[in-house]
Amino acid sequence: MDIEPDPQTLGGPSKGLRQSTLLSRDERLAGRPNLCSDCGLCDTWLKPDMARACVFVRNRAEAIEQRLFGRNRRDGDELRFGVFQQMLAARMQQPVAGAQWSGMVTSLAARLLERGEVEAVITAGTMPGTRFAPRPMLARTPAEVLASAGNKPCLSPSLGLLGAVRDAGVRRLAVIGTGCQVHMLRAAEDKLGLERLDVIGIPCSDNVTYPDLTYFLEQVSRSPQTIVHYEFMQDYSLHMHHEDGSTERLNYIDFPMDKLEGIFPSACLSCFDYANTLADITIGYMGARLGWQWVLVRTDRGAKLLDLLREDLETTTLDSAGDRTRGVPRYIQMLAKPPGKPPKPVRRFIAWLQRNRGPRGLEFARAIIEMKMLRNLHHVRSHFRRFEPRIVPQYVYRTLAAYDDAHREAFGEGLQPPAGGQRAERQ
Repeated sequence: MDIEPDPQTLGGPSKGLRQSTLLSRDERLAGRPNLCSDCGLCDTWLKPDMARACVFVRNRAEAIEQRLFGRNRRDGDELRFGVFQQMLAARMQQPVAGAQWSGMVTSLAARLLERGEVEAVITAGTMPGTRFAPRPMLARTPAEVLASAGNKPCLSPSLGLLGAVRDAGVRRLAVIGTGCQVHMLRAAEDKLGLERLDVIGIPCSDNVTYPDLTYFLEQVSRSPQTIVHYEFMQDYSLHMHHEDGSTERLNYIDFPMDKLEGIFPSACLSCFDYANTLADITIGYMGARLGWQWVLVRTDRGAKLLDLLREDLETTTLDSAGDRTRGVPRYIQMLAKPPGKPPKPVRRFIAWLQRNRGPRGLEFARAIIEMKMLRNLHHVRSHFRRFEPRIVPQYVYRTLAAYDDAHREAFGEGLQPPAGGQRAERQ
């Protein structure tokens, strides 16, 4: 069973540059919060619970952490990566055909069905006739899961399938989801009537609507129509893999930012959970070296999920190099006063410095997450300041405290939370 939105309008309309992107202007999403990632929850019987479940009405991550883990984040890496029991680098010994990386997420979900531990998996396939437009699907067989392999970096209303889960009488469910989807799922978990819920989290940052993804690839690639998959990699470049087996790379410093401003939805720019911290297990890549996946086991159930794959995995420890505290203050200055694009020789030198002297391994993940927190806090304060007390969790301020002076110098205000803390407001 699946949901088949029109790929040309998936997630809402395209935007003009320099506009605040509000998907709620789309007629299909009328009546939803101004900040909406189109997770799909409002397409189900749970729509009346939106006010207590939606992360963009009120971020309840820290309350959910207490319920899920029995505690909140400790100082150190948990502030950036979320509560975890174990963190490692891993990859499948035999990669899955068509997978974005080695296929750990796909293999895990398929194995849960093979062993009868769950009855169905909510995942995202691909809309026919497209490469990246997601089609939410309720997979009931391992073959259906394997057919959904590969990343679809677009907004996907996957939680809209919760109605189909209930109608089918499914009591043991696995969900592969992004951070906002997982927040909604955890917040509404008591209403689902499930015996078992396994949550496999995918780190997520800056998803777009399908039309805007098409536009983005046209701006950054020499052959956008042949891209099989792409990713923003740890070597400070965008890797675009083409159907002929070639890989095209574009350094971050070479992005045509004048053509890309406004492409990301305001919901994504108001999210503070890149690492998908409320999942049972999070599988990504940002904290690992090239060729490996970054795995964070968060719950006892997550540890059992990892055990299902152990015999098929290569594993290694994570490492860290570089010093993000030198670069992040400069990033704050660029947020305040975006610089022009340097000449090509200068850009080449900057790219070399980033790759060879910049943060690497776990330090790269720390740097990226801190910069996204800073950028998104700036976006909230610039466009939705009155929402800040209820959509920015307290761990963001704790994480960024070391940069308060740099932020005050650049913006004329510090990074501390607004007076009065979290207060009730209507959106």
